Amino acid sequence: MPMDSALDVTLALAATFERLDVPYLVGGSLASSLYGEPRSTQDVDFVAFLEPDHVAPLVASIEKDFYVDLDRVRRAVARKASFNALHLKTMFKADVFVPERTPSSLREMSRRRRVELAPDKAIWVASAEDVVLQKLVWYRKGNEVSDRQWRDVLSVLEVGGAKLDDEYLDESASELGVADLLERARRRTD
Repeated sequence: MPMDSALDVTLALAATFERLDVPYLVGGSLASSLYGEPRSTQDVDFVAFLEPDHVAPLVASIEKDFYVDLDRVRRAVARKASFNALHLKTMFKADVFVPERTPSSLREMSRRRRVELAPDKAIWVASAEDVVLQKLVWYRKGNEVSDRQWRDVLSVLEVGGAKLDDEYLDESASELGVADLLERARRRTD
């Protein structure tokens, strides 16, 4: 998928979340590409604090340009799960994760950063540290075999270097059960 199409779809969904006053952030490969080595991606990952009263307006706002199932969105919001929206013109997929409002998810949302992608076009993106942490969690969940996840982690650590908040990374990695992976990644980037 050309990066321009990915960014256009991301900007469109981000603008919808903002119009609906839904706190959100972009994570996953798109976020790691902004902080590390750019690479193509097959989808965009959003984390959004959607509530039941957001569901109908969200679907109504995007259904002209996206395939999105109203019932799946309702279930995802009720169960704090995920749903996807498929951009009809490009077939680019957006995965939307609806988290519980836990101390961890609230902290991640509070640490997000506003990133300008073009003049007057900005999105909220997970912090570089949170991108590393979430990539490590997904790497572990995938039995530590995903070269893409691991390369993304190494890339963000290499580019971020001394600018990264090591104390936050250490504490959060310990809480998430990925402290050993973080240390291994640091050894690879030293």
